[in-house]
Amino acid sequence: MLAAVADSPGPLAEVLALRDVDGPAAPGRGEVVVRMVASTVNPSDEVTVSGAYGSRTSFPMVPGFEGVGVIDAAGPGVPAAAVGRRVLPLGSPGAWQQYKRLHYSWCVPVPDDLPDEVACFAYINPLTAVTMIERFCPPGVRNVVVTAATSAIARHLAELLTDRGVTPVGVVRGTPGRRVAEPSRWRAVIRTNEPGWRERLRAVIGPEGVDVAFDCVGGGVGEEVFTLTAADGVFVHYGLLSGTPLSVECLTGRRDVRVELFRLRDTVHKDGGQHLSGLFAPVFEGLRHGRLRTAVGKRVGLSDLTGHLTNPAAGHAGKILIDLQS
Repeated sequence: MLAAVADSPGPLAEVLALRDVDGPAAPGRGEVVVRMVASTVNPSDEVTVSGAYGSRTSFPMVPGFEGVGVIDAAGPGVPAAAVGRRVLPLGSPGAWQQYKRLHYSWCVPVPDDLPDEVACFAYINPLTAVTMIERFCPPGVRNVVVTAATSAIARHLAELLTDRGVTPVGVVRGTPGRRVAEPSRWRAVIRTNEPGWRERLRAVIGPEGVDVAFDCVGGGVGEEVFTLTAADGVFVHYGLLSGTPLSVECLTGRRDVRVELFRLRDTVHKDGGQHLSGLFAPVFEGLRHGRLRTAVGKRVGLSDLTGHLTNPAAGHAGKILIDLQS
């Protein structure tokens, strides 16, 4: 079968190679083989391949945490009706290959009315957004700040917050060509590449401070938002796009702010996948009604993936959709 393989840690575009490798062995007890249909590229793939999680990453590896496929074969102990069922195969990387073998408990059934190009993106961003909003935004929350507001997950957060009557403040780098989706969902968008952005952010937030902050940037931007979080407010840190961690002094300087270090992996892996269907129920319901959708910016075959990562096409807003059967 065809697979995209990273032999060693490093920048994704530099260490990824396309190979013809042996297909998976016959599934053992409780296992299935999933014929992958579609996948995508996320920052989590780049971070993992970089070697940042060395204690739980071994090379060579096939990246890809998100995708959709069809159960092609099932081992003993798996219901016969599972064969032919579309699923999200979770719990491990390996979506950038034509077949993936895993335990059946990590397969989330996909509703029949969701097309592959929608179901493909159901995991990382929508599930993170839904889980964080449900966990950290109880009734009464009004003042919310979201960093990296042009990102796909920020779009989901703004959509879910708007549904609750909350119009968040967005913080962006001001990268040319990058804009927030649906500006009407944002009370204000502060660009950190403009002089005086800190003063404007403070003015927009007001003296009451931030009830809930969603930060996936860290560094100076994350620390500024942290300082503006209200007493008894919640600062949710769930990424590090800047590459610069929040300082210890920042996090320990205020005991009146609740700091939450959110990792989707902890939520998904807490009981070996037994709760996954319930976890995804609100995501699938949202997708079914046209919510939490991810725009496809570029479609590439698996055979073209490495070339695309090395020389990405300009002008494609949205995510890459990888066709795993071409």
